[in-house]
Amino acid sequence: MVKNKILLGFISVFAVSLLAACGNGETQTSENEDSQSTETESSSEEEMDMASDSGDHMDHSAEEMSSSGEVPEDLEEAENPTYEVGSQAMIEAEHMQGMDGAEATISGAFDTTVYTVSYTPTNGGDPVEDHKWVVHEEFEDPGEAPLEPGDEAVMNASHMEGMEGATATIDSAEDTTVYMVDFVTTETEEEVQNHKWVTESELAPVE
Repeated sequence: MVKNKILLGFISVFAVSLLAACGNGETQTSENEDSQSTETESSSEEEMDMASDSGDHMDHSAEEMSSSGEVPEDLEEAENPTYEVGSQAMIEAEHMQGMDGAEATISGAFDTTVYTVSYTPTNGGDPVEDHKWVVHEEFEDPGEAPLEPGDEAVMNASHMEGMEGATATIDSAEDTTVYMVDFVTTETEEEVQNHKWVTESELAPVE
């Protein structure tokens, strides 16, 4: 009897140990799955953030970044611009890939009110937020400058596909000199002609 009790005791201890081991294994497996799930979610969030950031630096060809050089008739040329037409300056802006750090030749200088705007393209593209830049004279019957943040106006500008005819919401306004520039992109070395617009604060002297 004593031997049987001892044997039963060993069996009970062994069974409890086996169950505990199984339980730990399930817990570790569950923890590993949770960890992998968290890492996957984190990775997805990072990818979304990178996609969002890349949206601020639109990948346009040199042809899309160029223009004919035509400007609105009522846009006034700057009398004493910091950067004269024909001079060089360094671009310190990344409206589009390949701009920042490029050496620009000034092809036009104008005194105006310039805006950042948000709008939905007329071609059904994704909404655009805080687009830089649209000048006052590129709106349809805008009235007196400046328009206020939150105001809406129809754009006559065609810097980007789907822009002309779209209703823009004003995000910010600034009275400054804006420049039309020629440059070669820093990434693809493509020539861009008469790009609109770069503000005076986005240019720096060539060292």
